[in-house]
Amino acid sequence: MENNIDKQRHSLAHIMAYAVKELYPNVKFGMGPAIESGFYYDFEFPITLEQKDLAKIENRMREIIKREVAFTKKDISKKEAKELFSNQTFKLDLITDIEGETVSTYESGKFTDLCIGPHIKSTKEIKADAFKLTKVAGAYWKGSEKNKMLTRIYGIAFDTKKELDEYVAMQQEAEKRDHRKLGKDLRIFIFSELVGPGLPLWLPNGTTIIDQLESLAKDMENKAGYLRVKTPHIAKEEMYKKSGHLPYYAESMFPPMVLDEDGVKTTYYLKAMNCPHHHQIYAAEPKSYRSLPLRLAEYGTCYRYEKSGELFGLMRVRSMQMNDAHIYCTEEQFAKEFMAVIKLYLQYFKIFGIKKYIMRLSTHSKEGLGKKYIDNEVLWNKTETMVRDIMKKSKIPFVEVPNEAAFYGPKIDVEVWSAIGREFTLATNQVDFAVPERFGLTYIDKGGKEKTPICIHRAPLSTHERLIGFLIEHYAGNFPVWLAPVQVWVVPISDSHRKYAKLVAQDLKENNIRVELKDENETLGKKIREGQGQKIPYLLIIGDKEIKKKSVGVRERKKGDLGMLKFSKFVEQIKKEIESKK
Repeated sequence: MENNIDKQRHSLAHIMAYAVKELYPNVKFGMGPAIESGFYYDFEFPITLEQKDLAKIENRMREIIKREVAFTKKDISKKEAKELFSNQTFKLDLITDIEGETVSTYESGKFTDLCIGPHIKSTKEIKADAFKLTKVAGAYWKGSEKNKMLTRIYGIAFDTKKELDEYVAMQQEAEKRDHRKLGKDLRIFIFSELVGPGLPLWLPNGTTIIDQLESLAKDMENKAGYLRVKTPHIAKEEMYKKSGHLPYYAESMFPPMVLDEDGVKTTYYLKAMNCPHHHQIYAAEPKSYRSLPLRLAEYGTCYRYEKSGELFGLMRVRSMQMNDAHIYCTEEQFAKEFMAVIKLYLQYFKIFGIKKYIMRLSTHSKEGLGKKYIDNEVLWNKTETMVRDIMKKSKIPFVEVPNEAAFYGPKIDVEVWSAIGREFTLATNQVDFAVPERFGLTYIDKGGKEKTPICIHRAPLSTHERLIGFLIEHYAGNFPVWLAPVQVWVVPISDSHRKYAKLVAQDLKENNIRVELKDENETLGKKIREGQGQKIPYLLIIGDKEIKKKSVGVRERKKGDLGMLKFSKFVEQIKKEIESKK
């Protein structure tokens, strides 16, 4: 935590706890770290804290800041710490977890906290008008559902009030764009308690978006030489043990299913990843160097057990449809294939209007070898150097992040920013130097020798769930015409205009334009307002003049009334717009 703003945020978490202690003397304290854009602290209150109570806490924080409270670090023995926090259950729990015989504390005024720091020198460094408490939420102690539910208070903090105001404005816009709200309002997806948390149900509008994304991906992948495959949703435990996903990935998988098959107990798992299945397809036939690169693609449905507290709309789910593919290649082909995937990302960014992005090269840590990562440091260093060199040569912006690789190799995670500046982790590109060998995947090289291919795991369009969640917020529900679930509403003004309106709607359908005829017995004004609310790209108004001139009255989603246009001309224009994907 090198930046002063990070220190300020961490210190504000302590000041918030100090304020809470003064206002609610019997409170129990959990933890309070700095996070992106702000801070939080977990408490166990003797009362039910509500959103309205935050103003009182915030005001007391400003009073404390005015006292110019200093932050003083002190190392004490565990015995002293247990005495100091004798009535603080959660602090005692943390002390037990700390290795060694001493612990660090920070004293600020009359409040002392268990903490390793760092912190600012005193509250004189904090601008009292540049922070704000934002919300109250529930959080399990240490993130485990087995533990007690605590009350978490979130805050945001910046160097200046201007930055704070800009962030608040962006968050207000983000609330309007929240994919959970818009997804429901635009009839894209729902969740059902009967189906289960984290298991989205795609409505017709959402399914149409999925169909368009899959069509785009299949077209792009077909041009790039991918072959499509299909795999089942379950597999035997033996396969996941061989791949290494068990035990490395066990916590993220649904519990096993033990079946009695002819007197033999066989264990199955729901598919959490597609790669071991694709490895079996590769192994089905002998390969030579002439067979490579082999690119196997699938929109595979996977199931991952995300904890209930981590589920979040479409962004964190338990069932996902992944734009997955695995590229098997020789070492000589690796750079070209890896770069081709990166270029595919860039093509998608252009289509979706993503202007800001960065790629994160996640590497291994030596300490994690044999635990978190495959125990082969030579191959780790070799493949990380290969990826690093490719990224540098391509001049694509990237940052290096240690100790976040996949268990089988380094990876590139793609961070993108939406139209209003919200950051999302969208896609991944991973190198696998280990698992193909585990499965005995081989090819015969030019010299007749048997070799193991390198495998590239890639998912440029992420999952349908995460991508559509991002796109809903990125476009604020105003999907470009090619992606809009319904592209046109045909709206007759009265009963006498229905016949022509039906002909218009039918003609549009025959031209593969997604259209709905809105001939309900409602006023024109109400239909227009509803169309705007549903963010329909074009409303075609049909009245006497339009029938007489074989035209349509065109209302565009953002520009409003565009006047009358020959129907044939409108069809020509919208088809071009759809084809251009603009």
